[in-house]
Amino acid sequence: MPDAKPDPEGHLAPDLSFVEPVLAFSQVRWHDGTGALRIHLSLEAAPPWQQHDEDLDLYQYVIEIETVRTELIRAAEEWDQRLAQFPPR
Repeated sequence: MPDAKPDPEGHLAPDLSFVEPVLAFSQVRWHDGTGALRIHLSLEAAPPWQQHDEDLDLYQYVIEIETVRTELIRAAEEWDQRLAQFPPR
């Protein structure tokens, strides 16, 4: 996958977003089992000095993390184990 780049207007668009636009995720690049994920933070999840910035568009404050596939799988399995403690209603 090529590196994710901003659109022609310079905005970043996440691959995965939610109804509440506080948190979103995107895959920046992936090659040979390693890659980078981008965590998009908006509104009250943005840093305090940017929460009231009227010019800050949704998803534009990002944190990029380098990771490997095996660690993501391990984290997903741990997530599932911890969620099992809270049965669906």
